[in-house]
Amino acid sequence: DDAPPQDANNNRRGGLQQYYDSARSMTSAPAAPPNQHRRASLIVPDGDTSVNCEKNNCPNNLSVEFGAINRGTAYREIRRGRKKSILSRRGWNNYDPHSEWMLRTFSGRSRDSSATEATGLLQIQKSTSIDYEIPEEGSGSPREALIEMFTENKINCLFVFIPFAYWSHAAHWSDGSIFILNFLAMVPLASMLGVFTEELAAHTNDVIGGLINATFGNAVELVVAIQALLAEDYRVVQASLIGSVFSNLLLVLGMCFLMGGIKYPEQEFIAQGAVASISLLGFSGVALLLPEFFGNDEQGATQDDTAIVSRIGALLLIIMYGLLLWFQLKSHVHLFQGDDDCVALIPFSWALTGLVVITAIVTVLSEFLVASIDGFCEEFKLGRSFVGVILLPVVGNAVEHISAVSVAMKNKMDLALGVALGSSVQIALFVLPVTVIVGWFTGKEMTMRFPLFEVSLYLMSVFIVAICLSNARSNWLEGSLFVSMYALVAVGIYFEKDAIKPHQ
Repeated sequence: DDAPPQDANNNRRGGLQQYYDSARSMTSAPAAPPNQHRRASLIVPDGDTSVNCEKNNCPNNLSVEFGAINRGTAYREIRRGRKKSILSRRGWNNYDPHSEWMLRTFSGRSRDSSATEATGLLQIQKSTSIDYEIPEEGSGSPREALIEMFTENKINCLFVFIPFAYWSHAAHWSDGSIFILNFLAMVPLASMLGVFTEELAAHTNDVIGGLINATFGNAVELVVAIQALLAEDYRVVQASLIGSVFSNLLLVLGMCFLMGGIKYPEQEFIAQGAVASISLLGFSGVALLLPEFFGNDEQGATQDDTAIVSRIGALLLIIMYGLLLWFQLKSHVHLFQGDDDCVALIPFSWALTGLVVITAIVTVLSEFLVASIDGFCEEFKLGRSFVGVILLPVVGNAVEHISAVSVAMKNKMDLALGVALGSSVQIALFVLPVTVIVGWFTGKEMTMRFPLFEVSLYLMSVFIVAICLSNARSNWLEGSLFVSMYALVAVGIYFEKDAIKPHQ
């Protein structure tokens, strides 16, 4: 009551101003800060959660997830969970592939023996140092771990088809039998190729491990494509590569959303990585359009012009993929760091040997597979495009598809997106342009001029997936949409005429 009238009026005007400001803020609120869509796993002492991760100033105990752009990180997390399951089931609490028992297993000598030899003691002392101690309980051995790696996945029972696959070619069986047997034999080989790749990466640092995963992550697709390229079957090359993207982008992602949505009403994921992946796929779609619109016969362009446009586009895609690796492994590595408790189950030399051997077997069987495609199509009345787009992607992606769906059903949608979208990006930005470059250096007329309706389906698929991923949430309805879209693509490809050539 003692307050001056002027002050009372000011107070009333101030209260009204605050009310109007509050009302305006509800209708025109600014966008969320750029870091709000990131999730951080914090382990901060004394309950202090005020951690700033701007400009790469992240503490060592802070792991920030970028999302679904990195296939290698997603697959590494899945393999880490399986390794922990193996160690827990076998009771190998003290497992170490570099321990004394491990060294004895694959080298036949102990550290005591090496030390005795270095000091030049008597030969009898050397021989007595070879008496090894019994391994400590709960340690396990690399041989047992290797057996676990081969038996952990039931699909590896298809290894029994490998000798039949080779014999079918050597004995000149029908092309249909050769195709089916080699198809079945390559499925577990692709699975173990990914396992040995991850084991090899586990012995290196993040940069080298990331490069290994980037190189061998889709090695089966690359080997099959190069074999078809060397056989000058360009339609199979193009169909298998664009089919792998369709498979990952629509079928795998759709099954992840569908199966995860059946178990959970709604699942959340990080939008930033998903949007980046879709943007990269859209960029690759533009590169596929260039030879069609600017290198076609109606424009007066020759086959050489189409090849030049394709090779420039391929180089730009590879450069973009290199920039992506730099983003993941160097400039923004803190966004992709996971847990640091990754344990290798086998020694480095074993992992390297397994990777080389399985790659060699895949190379041989893929040659048999590609050579039998024409006869298989004639025997089963199927188009070569249908075989390339729908059937061949199963060879390299079957086990990854199962892994992605399984983690989605555990409400780990970021890992599922990392496998599905990450594989799509790797094929579109690395495997596809590499085949064009290999064709360039080997004198093959491999171009990026895909059939226009396949490119249209590709861009429409990217557009539909981008819309569904924009809200950073998923449900079973979106999953059924993706699967139905894949079914439509399969129906269209089934009736595609094989007379269409890459340059027509």
